[in-house]
Amino acid sequence: MTVVLTVNAGSSSLHLAYVDVTGAVGARLDRSTPPADAEAAVRDFVTGRPAPDVVAHRLVHGGDLVVRPTVVDDGLRGALDGVAALAPLHLPPALDLLDQLRRLLPDVPQLVCPDSAFHAGLPEPARTYPVPARWRERFGLRRYGFHGLSYAYATRRAAELLGRPVADLHLVLAHLGGGASVCAVRGGRSVDTSMGFTPLDGVPMSKRSGAVDPGMLLWLLDGRLTYDEVFDGLHHRSGLLGLSGGRSGDTRDLVAAAAGDPAAALAMDTFNHRVRREMAAAATSLDRLDAVVFTGEIGWDQPEVRHDVCVGLRLLGVVPPTGGNRDDDGPVSAPGAAVPVLVVQPREEFELAREAAGALARV
Repeated sequence: MTVVLTVNAGSSSLHLAYVDVTGAVGARLDRSTPPADAEAAVRDFVTGRPAPDVVAHRLVHGGDLVVRPTVVDDGLRGALDGVAALAPLHLPPALDLLDQLRRLLPDVPQLVCPDSAFHAGLPEPARTYPVPARWRERFGLRRYGFHGLSYAYATRRAAELLGRPVADLHLVLAHLGGGASVCAVRGGRSVDTSMGFTPLDGVPMSKRSGAVDPGMLLWLLDGRLTYDEVFDGLHHRSGLLGLSGGRSGDTRDLVAAAAGDPAAALAMDTFNHRVRREMAAAATSLDRLDAVVFTGEIGWDQPEVRHDVCVGLRLLGVVPPTGGNRDDDGPVSAPGAAVPVLVVQPREEFELAREAAGALARV
């Protein structure tokens, strides 16, 4: 039985799990701290346990270098440093962790599974930026899209819950967490998504801005702020944190504070507005809307957000869910709803294990 060690390094979190081909999860390591602070914990977690058959790493951004699950050799590992700037909050810690596990498990194949792979087949109008052609050709400028591991799993899970083949479904999904995005899926394929060339695009996130007017950034960079100030502001001080005046980047805190804090209320209203706006836009890439799917930590665990987002989707036939959370995946909309609203717990480790097992079988 193939056992996969799945590795999911976020900008400020780390999740490792031993998963077998049946989907059973063994030992886990979950930390809500930057991966750079977890070297000793990773070593202790891996040492003393039987070696897995393969290690599967979530790679947020593979650029044009890694477009499918790929075994890492020294050549590829060196080349990955060249794409690190495309996701500066995610790739450097993920690559450090890759190096550590290659040292700890030198005889075990290590695969990188790019989050952008799910969106690799985006239709040309959806992936092409309206910038000079020579820029696109020289720098590979295009919409890549992210959270693909989450969307791939949630799409299959939604099909199971609805009792319909993936190939028959037209879905709008929202992965809402510290990072957040929206995706339209038709017949199991991503046809539009809110994140673009980097994971900074799209809806506001915990501390990241999401999409803002490029003209505003040019104006700020014209002698008003330095590049480093703009970079830090967009990546670390914006989103929910910036909207709430620095109170919090956590929707749980902001929902609780909204009644008595206008800045917290504005943060949540803006977040919900931007998510529903992206979901409505994504639906225009579909022929119909069979279901709306929420995943990610916020999507799974915050009924207030799901309700307030769906309030603005009535035009699409979505009735806002009024209940609370579920203990399992399934509908949160009323029985018989024309457009079911589903919640799917984020389980990227299952998708990592699935892709790693498939890649090994092809070798």
